[in-house]
Amino acid sequence: MIKVENVSKSFGGIHAVEDCSLEVATGSVTGLIGPNGAGKSTLFNIIAGLLPPDSGKILLDGEDVTGWPAHRLFHKGLARTFQIAQEFSRMTVIENLMAVPSGQSGENLFKAWFAWGKVVAEERALRERAREVLAQLRLTHLEREYAGNLSGGQKKLLELGRTMMIRPKVVLLDELGAGVNRTLLGEIAGEIERLNREHGYTFFVIEHDMDLIARLCQPVIVMAEGRVLTQGSMAEIRRNEAVIEAYLGARHHKQVGGADA
Repeated sequence: MIKVENVSKSFGGIHAVEDCSLEVATGSVTGLIGPNGAGKSTLFNIIAGLLPPDSGKILLDGEDVTGWPAHRLFHKGLARTFQIAQEFSRMTVIENLMAVPSGQSGENLFKAWFAWGKVVAEERALRERAREVLAQLRLTHLEREYAGNLSGGQKKLLELGRTMMIRPKVVLLDELGAGVNRTLLGEIAGEIERLNREHGYTFFVIEHDMDLIARLCQPVIVMAEGRVLTQGSMAEIRRNEAVIEAYLGARHHKQVGGADA
Protein backbone atom coordinates (compact mmCIF):
# COMPACT_ATOMS: atom_id res chain seq x y z
CA MET A 1 0.00 0.00 0.00
CA ILE A 2 2.87 2.36 0.85
CA LYS A 3 6.36 2.08 -0.58
CA VAL A 4 9.13 4.45 0.48
CA GLU A 5 12.18 4.36 -1.78
CA ASN A 6 15.47 5.99 -0.72
CA VAL A 7 13.80 9.03 0.82
CA SER A 8 15.94 11.76 2.40
CA LYS A 9 15.03 15.01 4.14
CA SER A 10 17.36 17.55 5.74
CA PHE A 11 16.77 20.70 7.74
CA GLY A 12 19.85 22.85 7.38
CA GLY A 13 22.72 20.50 8.16
CA ILE A 14 20.57 18.03 10.08
CA HIS A 15 19.62 14.82 8.25
CA ALA A 16 16.20 13.97 9.70
CA VAL A 17 15.57 11.14 7.19
CA GLU A 18 18.45 9.68 5.20
CA ASP A 19 18.14 7.19 2.34
CA CYS A 20 15.15 5.54 4.02
CA SER A 21 13.28 2.66 2.35
CA LEU A 22 10.37 0.63 3.71
CA GLU A 23 7.05 -0.94 2.71
CA VAL A 24 3.62 -1.14 4.34
CA ALA A 25 1.69 -4.15 3.04
CA THR A 26 -1.97 -3.83 2.05
CA GLY A 27 -4.23 -4.95 4.89
CA SER A 28 -1.47 -4.86 7.52
CA VAL A 29 -1.11 -2.99 10.78
CA THR A 30 2.53 -1.97 10.54
CA GLY A 31 4.33 -0.36 13.47
CA LEU A 32 7.08 2.27 13.32
CA ILE A 33 9.19 2.71 16.43
CA GLY A 34 12.44 4.41 17.34
CA PRO A 35 13.88 6.97 19.77
CA ASN A 36 13.06 10.66 19.69
CA GLY A 37 14.89 12.17 16.74
CA ALA A 38 14.89 8.94 14.74
CA GLY A 39 12.96 10.62 11.90
CA LYS A 40 9.61 8.88 12.37
CA SER A 41 7.36 11.95 12.39
CA THR A 42 9.32 13.58 9.58
CA LEU A 43 8.83 10.45 7.48
CA PHE A 44 5.11 10.44 8.32
CA ASN A 45 4.86 14.09 7.27
CA ILE A 46 6.55 13.29 3.97
CA ILE A 47 4.24 10.33 3.29
CA ALA A 48 1.18 12.43 4.25
CA GLY A 49 2.16 15.31 1.95
CA LEU A 50 2.98 17.85 4.67
CA LEU A 51 6.67 17.93 3.71
CA PRO A 52 8.33 17.33 0.33
CA PRO A 53 11.29 14.92 0.32
CA ASP A 54 14.69 16.19 -0.80
CA SER A 55 15.13 12.97 -2.76
CA GLY A 56 13.56 9.55 -3.19
CA LYS A 57 10.03 8.40 -4.02
CA ILE A 58 6.75 7.68 -2.26
CA LEU A 59 4.29 5.24 -3.85
CA LEU A 60 0.68 4.85 -2.70
CA ASP A 61 -1.05 1.70 -3.91
CA GLY A 62 1.47 1.50 -6.75
CA GLU A 63 1.14 5.15 -7.86
CA ASP A 64 4.01 7.62 -7.56
CA VAL A 65 2.71 10.36 -5.23
CA THR A 66 6.04 11.97 -4.38
CA GLY A 67 5.53 15.60 -3.37
CA TRP A 68 1.74 15.49 -3.62
CA PRO A 69 0.02 17.85 -1.16
CA ALA A 70 -2.01 16.46 1.72
CA HIS A 71 -5.42 17.30 0.23
CA ARG A 72 -4.62 15.43 -2.98
CA LEU A 73 -3.46 12.38 -1.03
CA PHE A 74 -6.64 12.58 1.05
CA HIS A 75 -8.69 12.22 -2.14
CA LYS A 76 -6.59 9.15 -3.00
CA GLY A 77 -7.55 7.51 0.30
CA LEU A 78 -4.69 8.40 2.66
CA ALA A 79 -5.84 9.65 6.06
CA ARG A 80 -3.69 10.75 8.98
CA THR A 81 -4.19 11.40 12.69
CA PHE A 82 -1.89 13.49 14.85
CA GLN A 83 -0.12 13.10 18.19
CA ILE A 84 -2.10 16.12 19.39
CA ALA A 85 -5.68 15.77 18.16
CA GLN A 86 -6.72 18.36 15.56
CA GLU A 87 -10.45 18.61 16.18
CA PHE A 88 -12.71 21.55 15.25
CA SER A 89 -13.18 22.51 18.88
CA ARG A 90 -16.19 24.82 18.45
CA MET A 91 -18.13 22.32 16.37
CA THR A 92 -20.06 19.40 17.81
CA VAL A 93 -18.78 15.84 17.61
CA ILE A 94 -21.20 14.89 14.84
CA GLU A 95 -20.41 18.10 12.91
CA ASN A 96 -16.70 17.19 13.05
CA LEU A 97 -17.53 13.92 11.30
CA MET A 98 -19.94 15.41 8.77
CA ALA A 99 -17.36 17.99 7.68
CA VAL A 100 -14.92 15.33 6.47
CA PRO A 101 -16.22 14.12 3.06
CA SER A 102 -15.18 16.45 0.26
CA GLY A 103 -17.25 17.72 -2.66
CA GLN A 104 -20.44 18.21 -0.67
CA SER A 105 -23.18 20.00 -2.62
CA GLY A 106 -23.68 22.52 0.17
CA GLU A 107 -20.16 23.82 -0.41
CA ASN A 108 -21.30 25.16 -3.79
CA LEU A 109 -23.13 28.49 -3.48
CA PHE A 110 -25.22 27.90 -6.61
CA LYS A 111 -26.38 24.46 -5.42
CA ALA A 112 -27.02 25.80 -1.91
CA TRP A 113 -29.45 28.33 -3.45
CA PHE A 114 -31.03 26.40 -6.31
CA ALA A 115 -30.63 22.72 -5.43
CA TRP A 116 -31.56 22.86 -1.78
CA GLY A 117 -33.35 19.51 -1.88
CA LYS A 118 -30.17 17.77 -2.99
CA VAL A 119 -28.17 19.52 -0.27
CA VAL A 120 -30.66 18.44 2.41
CA ALA A 121 -30.74 14.82 1.18
CA GLU A 122 -26.96 14.67 1.08
CA GLU A 123 -26.67 16.12 4.58
CA ARG A 124 -29.21 13.60 5.87
CA ALA A 125 -27.14 10.73 4.45
CA LEU A 126 -23.96 12.18 5.96
CA ARG A 127 -25.63 12.50 9.35
CA GLU A 128 -26.74 8.87 9.19
CA ARG A 129 -23.21 7.76 8.29
CA ALA A 130 -21.76 9.88 11.11
CA ARG A 131 -24.16 8.31 13.60
CA GLU A 132 -23.11 4.85 12.43
CA VAL A 133 -19.47 5.79 13.09
CA LEU A 134 -20.31 7.22 16.52
CA ALA A 135 -22.16 4.03 17.42
CA GLN A 136 -19.19 1.89 16.38
CA LEU A 137 -16.87 4.05 18.52
CA ARG A 138 -19.34 4.17 21.42
CA LEU A 139 -19.48 7.97 21.26
CA THR A 140 -23.20 8.34 20.52
CA HIS A 141 -23.81 9.97 23.90
CA LEU A 142 -21.41 12.78 22.91
CA GLU A 143 -23.01 13.52 19.52
CA ARG A 144 -24.01 17.09 20.45
CA GLU A 145 -21.03 17.86 22.68
CA TYR A 146 -18.49 20.43 21.49
CA ALA A 147 -15.36 18.58 20.37
CA GLY A 148 -13.17 20.93 22.37
CA ASN A 149 -14.76 19.62 25.58
CA LEU A 150 -13.77 15.99 25.01
CA SER A 151 -11.03 14.22 26.93
CA GLY A 152 -7.73 13.47 25.20
CA GLY A 153 -8.74 9.86 24.57
CA GLN A 154 -12.15 10.82 23.25
CA LYS A 155 -10.51 13.26 20.83
CA LYS A 156 -8.29 10.42 19.58
CA LEU A 157 -11.41 8.33 19.00
CA LEU A 158 -13.01 11.25 17.17
CA GLU A 159 -9.95 11.53 14.90
CA LEU A 160 -10.21 7.82 14.14
CA GLY A 161 -13.92 8.35 13.42
CA ARG A 162 -13.11 11.10 10.93
CA THR A 163 -10.92 8.70 8.96
CA MET A 164 -13.85 6.24 8.92
CA MET A 165 -16.08 8.81 7.20
CA ILE A 166 -14.13 8.40 3.95
CA ARG A 167 -13.34 4.66 4.15
CA PRO A 168 -9.62 5.25 3.45
CA LYS A 169 -7.12 2.91 1.85
CA VAL A 170 -4.57 3.57 4.59
CA VAL A 171 -4.50 5.45 7.90
CA LEU A 172 -1.35 6.92 9.43
CA LEU A 173 -1.68 6.92 13.23
CA ASP A 174 0.78 9.19 15.05
CA GLU A 175 1.24 8.51 18.79
CA LEU A 176 -2.14 6.91 19.33
CA GLY A 177 -1.50 6.41 23.05
CA ALA A 178 -0.31 9.93 23.91
CA GLY A 179 -2.44 11.35 26.71
CA VAL A 180 -4.92 8.46 26.68
CA ASN A 181 -5.80 6.43 29.79
CA ARG A 182 -5.21 2.70 29.61
CA THR A 183 -8.88 1.70 29.57
CA LEU A 184 -9.79 3.98 26.68
CA LEU A 185 -6.57 3.08 24.88
CA GLY A 186 -7.65 -0.54 24.99
CA GLU A 187 -10.97 0.41 23.40
CA ILE A 188 -9.21 2.39 20.64
CA ALA A 189 -6.88 -0.55 19.97
CA GLY A 190 -9.86 -2.88 19.77
CA GLU A 191 -11.52 -0.60 17.22
CA ILE A 192 -8.36 -0.55 15.09
CA GLU A 193 -8.24 -4.35 15.19
CA ARG A 194 -11.89 -4.54 14.16
CA LEU A 195 -11.46 -2.09 11.27
CA ASN A 196 -8.44 -4.04 10.06
CA ARG A 197 -10.08 -7.44 10.43
CA GLU A 198 -13.61 -6.68 9.20
CA HIS A 199 -13.05 -3.87 6.72
CA GLY A 200 -9.48 -4.41 5.54
CA TYR A 201 -8.12 -1.05 6.69
CA THR A 202 -4.36 -0.68 6.36
CA PHE A 203 -2.72 1.10 9.31
CA PHE A 204 0.77 2.55 9.71
CA VAL A 205 1.38 3.33 13.38
CA ILE A 206 3.99 5.43 15.20
CA GLU A 207 3.91 4.59 18.90
CA HIS A 208 6.18 4.58 21.94
CA ASP A 209 3.98 2.20 23.95
CA MET A 210 5.61 -1.15 23.22
CA ASP A 211 2.72 -3.14 24.69
CA LEU A 212 0.36 -1.45 22.26
CA ILE A 213 2.73 -2.06 19.36
CA ALA A 214 3.04 -5.71 20.36
CA ARG A 215 -0.76 -6.06 20.45
CA LEU A 216 -1.51 -4.34 17.16
CA CYS A 217 1.42 -4.51 14.79
CA GLN A 218 2.93 -7.10 12.50
CA PRO A 219 5.53 -6.28 11.30
CA VAL A 220 7.32 -3.65 13.38
CA ILE A 221 9.84 -1.35 11.67
CA VAL A 222 12.60 0.25 13.75
CA MET A 223 14.13 3.59 12.72
CA ALA A 224 17.32 5.12 14.11
CA GLU A 225 19.19 8.19 12.88
CA GLY A 226 16.86 8.65 9.92
CA ARG A 227 17.21 5.12 8.56
CA VAL A 228 15.50 1.76 8.92
CA LEU A 229 17.51 -0.28 11.39
CA THR A 230 15.54 -3.53 11.17
CA GLN A 231 12.04 -4.96 11.05
CA GLY A 232 10.22 -8.08 12.19
CA SER A 233 7.79 -9.27 14.82
CA MET A 234 7.78 -7.56 18.21
CA ALA A 235 9.28 -10.69 19.73
CA GLU A 236 12.16 -10.53 17.24
CA ILE A 237 12.62 -6.79 17.81
CA ARG A 238 12.86 -7.29 21.58
CA ARG A 239 15.66 -9.83 21.11
CA ASN A 240 17.61 -7.77 18.56
CA GLU A 241 20.89 -6.55 20.06
CA ALA A 242 21.19 -3.72 17.52
CA VAL A 243 17.79 -2.42 18.58
CA ILE A 244 18.67 -2.70 22.25
CA GLU A 245 21.86 -0.71 21.71
CA ALA A 246 20.71 1.85 19.15
CA TYR A 247 17.07 2.34 20.13
CA LEU A 248 16.81 1.83 23.87
CA GLY A 249 20.41 1.63 25.01
CA ALA A 250 22.08 -1.21 26.84
CA ARG A 251 20.86 -0.03 30.26
CA HIS A 252 17.27 -0.74 29.17
CA HIS A 253 17.99 -4.32 28.14
CA LYS A 254 15.71 -5.75 30.80
CA GLN A 255 12.84 -3.45 29.83
CA VAL A 256 12.89 -4.63 26.22
CA GLY A 257 12.14 -8.18 27.26
CA GLY A 258 9.44 -7.23 29.74
CA ALA A 259 5.97 -5.76 29.80
CA ASP A 260 7.29 -2.30 30.72
CA ALA A 261 9.28 -1.93 27.49
